[in-house]
Amino acid sequence: MKIAYSPCPNDTFVFHALTHGLIKGTPPFDVTYADIDVTNHLAIDGDPKKHDVMKISFAALPWVLEDYALLSCGGALGRGCGPLVLTANDENNPNDLQGKRVAVPSERSTAYLLFRLWTAQQVEGNIGDVVVMPFHDIMPAVQNGDVDAGLVIHEARFTYQNYGLKKLVDLGDWWEKDTGYAIPLGAIIARRSMDREALAGWIKQSVDYAWEHPEASREYVRTHAQEMDEEVAQNHIDLYVNEFTKELGEEGYGAVEAFLGRAAKEGLVPDDQLHRLRF
Repeated sequence: MKIAYSPCPNDTFVFHALTHGLIKGTPPFDVTYADIDVTNHLAIDGDPKKHDVMKISFAALPWVLEDYALLSCGGALGRGCGPLVLTANDENNPNDLQGKRVAVPSERSTAYLLFRLWTAQQVEGNIGDVVVMPFHDIMPAVQNGDVDAGLVIHEARFTYQNYGLKKLVDLGDWWEKDTGYAIPLGAIIARRSMDREALAGWIKQSVDYAWEHPEASREYVRTHAQEMDEEVAQNHIDLYVNEFTKELGEEGYGAVEAFLGRAAKEGLVPDDQLHRLRF
């Protein structure tokens, strides 16, 4: 079975047992390690026969639901981990973004959709140009004045002050207060022709195994985490592997439906397949 997920600690932690023959009755797995932007592209534009199971952004889900189904486990929803909008000045009025140039790391990401939903609610009028650039270039671009604001994720939450930048908004904090839901981040999808019930059962067993035997996956996680400090890797796992990873449940599905439903209402994602979110 062909599966694609990122080399990030949360994914390697979750899928270690599944892809290392530790779950009884599973087939052999052929693993592709790829950044989520790559798997988004593979799911939307690639041949669905080449990958049976993939980790993608929830923001990409509306484009793939005809060929792939959302699994109820293995993914990531989180609290306290939202993207930030940064500027180089002390202004904290969202309307300051009117007509401004904003850098984002991707236009097919949860972070981008959250940004657009926030601006639709909070900014009177339109922002200016949206510029897609590599994640690591965004904070220097804001610092240098090449763009007026930047949308950042991950470790930039903890390092933006080093660039002299200011936080205009924490989009995760806004989303949680506005909806009460966690942020839908990464989804696990499988080809609709597969036995998705069996697959979901195996993934849930893999999550349980990871929690019960955290030492078993330690070397696997470390190998793929590249230069990431071991403590940082563990914090990454603790943040993104939670009850929603084991089972989305009504709260998890509610978060996904609220997120994509709002995005569809704003014309940011197609809505013709959203009725298939739960089957």
